[in-house]
Amino acid sequence: MSDREAPARPDSLRSVLGAAVLFALVLLAFASVKSHRDLVAARDREKLLKASIHDTEQRIERLHGRIRQLRGDRDTLDRLAREELGLVRPGDVVIVLPAEPAAPPAATATPAVAVLPKAPAPAAPAVGILPAQGPGRVH
Repeated sequence: MSDREAPARPDSLRSVLGAAVLFALVLLAFASVKSHRDLVAARDREKLLKASIHDTEQRIERLHGRIRQLRGDRDTLDRLAREELGLVRPGDVVIVLPAEPAAPPAATATPAVAVLPKAPAPAAPAVGILPAQGPGRVH
């Protein structure tokens, strides 16, 4: 080996190696920031889901209490069946009232002369009394 043969320039190799290491560090930093954001979002979602589960479990417990209450209280169960489901017992008398008539549609054009509406003739109320045929719904 003579003095004339110069070794490869260590300065250029060092700068290329330094740039590669710096590039790798920048990529790792971006990846870690993204991973941290994803982790924070996952933890927030976990908190929301845990709160939702807790609320649902409390609601289930309240409903179980309501079921126990209704199973032990026949009067309340009977009242709810009549009011909410419209059920009747055999031998009950059902009175069906007619539905209220719909309001007349509003006039589209205003007449030049005001006309007073006629008073409707009083109609006899249509009330029917029907014997119940057994448990069923009132329509």
